[in-house]
Amino acid sequence: MMSADLNAAELLDTVDRIEPAAPEDTRDVRDLHLSAPPMDGERVADGLPVGTQAPDFALPDKDGRIVRLSDFRGAPLALVFYPLDWSPGCSVQLELYQQEYDEFASRGVQLIGVSVDSIYSHGAWAAVRGIRYPLLSDFHPHGETAKRYRVWREADGHSERAVYLVDADGVIRWVHVSPRLRQLPDFDELVAALDTVRATAPSSPAEVTTS
Repeated sequence: MMSADLNAAELLDTVDRIEPAAPEDTRDVRDLHLSAPPMDGERVADGLPVGTQAPDFALPDKDGRIVRLSDFRGAPLALVFYPLDWSPGCSVQLELYQQEYDEFASRGVQLIGVSVDSIYSHGAWAAVRGIRYPLLSDFHPHGETAKRYRVWREADGHSERAVYLVDADGVIRWVHVSPRLRQLPDFDELVAALDTVRATAPSSPAEVTTS
């Protein structure tokens, strides 16, 4: 018992003497996606059709607060399903949306990201990438919301790369599901679709985009 206590004390002393990470270590973390294993694969799900009432959800954000689709009723919403935090394409895509956040905000469109990662992964990844809009965890039940939106990849255990634009009445007005996981949605097309969602009446759904 004395030996075990001594070993524990030595371990705690070692932990106390560990120096904090230097700022350059954070920059190294930011660049991990550049050397991460590639993510690819053909689309296996096409998503829900335009004109469908968007399924409600109740998912935690990085701070554990529950966010519901119904919380955004009265304003258009960009709902971005992406495979995984820290992966190459997702790091580029979600950071781009943060950099161009004014394109969403100036049109009154709320922006939300959804993946199967835990709230803890979301918190760390958002901090490293500078993402300030909500990232929701579809962790448990695993992929339940992605399944409701018909963008689930069962064999991979994560969603397709997909964007839904939902109008103020909760109706899906535009959908893009990437033909391959590595392919990011064209940002100019997305911006044009934001204008369409803002301008389109509920009785005139925009054309679905899945290619």
